[in-house]
Amino acid sequence: MSEFSLYFALGKDHILDYANGYDHILFVVALCAIYIARDWKKVLILVTAFTIGHSITLALATFNIIRFNSDAIEFLIPLTILITAVSNLFRSEETVNRQTIQTNYVLALGFGLIHGMGFSNYLHALLGKNEDIILQLFAFNLGLELGQIIVVAIFMGISFILVDLIALKRRDWKLVISSAIAGMALLLIKDKIFW
Repeated sequence: MSEFSLYFALGKDHILDYANGYDHILFVVALCAIYIARDWKKVLILVTAFTIGHSITLALATFNIIRFNSDAIEFLIPLTILITAVSNLFRSEETVNRQTIQTNYVLALGFGLIHGMGFSNYLHALLGKNEDIILQLFAFNLGLELGQIIVVAIFMGISFILVDLIALKRRDWKLVISSAIAGMALLLIKDKIFW
């Protein structure tokens, strides 16, 4: 297996590891909860914004340009999930359809910065003292993007079945998903309090 393939698989598995990476899955689903299948272009932009934010801080932390308290980051990650899920509860369908720059795009990019710091210690340990890590970071982030697209495709497929085929109200779908994620985020926050 080439080094590129190894880091690509690490990035993909980072998102798809539901046992250890469920916080990232929750965040991606929270971001997508206000959209339905026909909004796939908006969702793709959203996922890419998260990857860009994640990539920036992952690179900065891996190159030792930024330093942070890892306990604080582990607390902030579920907080980002909670904020995203709660903001969904107050967003109307008309707002989602009218706005060209979605608030969720800003949340995805900004909160991606925090999520990137959450994985940087592990990636830094894997890379060791290797000075030439650009290819590994690129491969990891491509894998991350693919993993997120897989999660989104599954979620949007379920959304299509329930909202478009079975005719569940879009508002009800958003409220159930966002409320469930907010509840799970509160439990995660409780477990990650560091002070």
